[in-house]
Amino acid sequence: LYIRDTIDHLDGQLRDFQLALVARAEEHADTIMPGFTHLQTAQPVTFGHHCLAYVEMAARDRGRLADARRRLNECPLGAAALAGTSFAIDREMTAKALDFDGPTRNSLDSVSDRDFVLETLAAASITAVHLSRFAEELVIWTTPQFGFIKLTDKCTTGSSIMPQKRNPDAAELTRAKVGRIAGAFQSLLMVMKGLPLAYSKDMQEDKEVAFDALDSLALAIAAMTGMVADMEPVPETMAAAAGGGYSTATDLADWLVRVLKMPFRDAHHVTGRIVAAAEAANLPLDKLPLAEMKAVEPRITADVFKVLSPEKSVASRVSYGGTAPQNVRKMARSWRKRLEKAPAKG
Repeated sequence: LYIRDTIDHLDGQLRDFQLALVARAEEHADTIMPGFTHLQTAQPVTFGHHCLAYVEMAARDRGRLADARRRLNECPLGAAALAGTSFAIDREMTAKALDFDGPTRNSLDSVSDRDFVLETLAAASITAVHLSRFAEELVIWTTPQFGFIKLTDKCTTGSSIMPQKRNPDAAELTRAKVGRIAGAFQSLLMVMKGLPLAYSKDMQEDKEVAFDALDSLALAIAAMTGMVADMEPVPETMAAAAGGGYSTATDLADWLVRVLKMPFRDAHHVTGRIVAAAEAANLPLDKLPLAEMKAVEPRITADVFKVLSPEKSVASRVSYGGTAPQNVRKMARSWRKRLEKAPAKG
């Protein structure tokens, strides 16, 4: 009953987290930022698109918790010590009274099963990892070296000796909670791995780890939801970074393939030479003179400049699930409709 109620509560929290992210996605569907692979600038994306990535993660988290809830919703009452009972009880009635789907079917399994705790802790661990990844990004983005977002005093604290500091403590503490939550899952796995049927006293160890882990997860979700609402992007810094690292080089290669019908392996080579020329001239790709490009590939025309700015790169990514602002707005509206139409249980 506790696990079931807690899942319902976590589901409600995750829905609120999703709605907070959707709101930011709607606000920043056009805000350009660098997308990263290997934490290196890769291709421009929008901040709204980035926020919606975590909406998708939270949706899977809710799905895993819902699956766990569905499987655990069988009532063990009446299994007695391990063999059932000789008293004339009505297990169907007690299951219904407690809002279970029905009674468990095997008394030995009823007494010895802790899958419902393990599965919930496994789902909680994955959820915590998602929160931690976002927390890590907030920690990075708030550094002066990045400066992508600002946080208020609601979610930060100062230093005991450095008055200028504004540390993202809520994100850091969320990041740290993963150890306790994933550790609880591993701890209970080790408790259960060698136990014969049915009950052993070892199994009382399920309580402490489950209570601590699920309380920690609830706190982490609340903290991250608050940070989403509190964070203030710095669009000009994001846009400047999005244009760095020759992030539109792939757009150039795609243009060579699409317009000049060049095999991608050749386009990749040509693009590399043009990027090298831009680096030597200390210019972004969209500022490199056309003559410099034509010296590498004579067939290039001025039409290529239509794809070389971060804004044009982002706008071109119109494939389903892509980062184009029109996609982001449409997906955010779709998520808002889904989330408001189907409220969480908790």
